[in-house]
Amino acid sequence: MAKIKIRQIKSKIGAPKRQKETLEALGLKKINAVVEHEDTPSILGMVETVKHLVIVEK
Repeated sequence: MAKIKIRQIKSKIGAPKRQKETLEALGLKKINAVVEHEDTPSILGMVETVKHLVIVEK
């Protein structure tokens, strides 16, 4: 599987609880934090949930 880098670009303040929990599950806690995950359907689904708060780099 390919790896993707996910960077948080916006604050989670004011986001619904589900989106906050998704960011935590991805390992993102601060703005400009970067995590690397495998390119799996479950990770891509989580990214889709918070796509307005993150940028995905391949």
